[in-house]
Amino acid sequence: MFHGETAITIDDKGRLAIPTAYRELVARECGNRLVVTYSPFDTDALYIYPFHVWEELRRKVNALPKAKRANRILQFKLVGAATFVEPDSNGRISLPASHRAAVGIERKAVLQGSGDKFELRSEQAHLSQVHQVLGDEDMDDDVLGLPL
Repeated sequence: MFHGETAITIDDKGRLAIPTAYRELVARECGNRLVVTYSPFDTDALYIYPFHVWEELRRKVNALPKAKRANRILQFKLVGAATFVEPDSNGRISLPASHRAAVGIERKAVLQGSGDKFELRSEQAHLSQVHQVLGDEDMDDDVLGLPL
């Protein structure tokens, strides 16, 4: 559903404008309901899910056994930190200050479509991700089967 990347500016009130190319899609497919939460895989990213996608994820994550540490981390980052947002009339959503501070997002950021969600990182964190490369040790059967 979401793909591509867009350099954006977070305004003084902590809002980001959803790129115009996605505003109609967010309105139609998401009912203008989004969820902002932490990435469970990166310390420098926020995930922005359509509400219906996050609801299914929430259901699955909450069903995991709480005795396992990894499951508790998933529950903390994906469910416990979830904030519901709706675009205003100008297509902007408000990002909680605590979320922005935790991942180091200030003014300049990059919003990247990642299939069923957006990923949001500071410009510096985005560049760090872009400069990562896969080594031979990363290449397993799952990766090797992709048409790279």
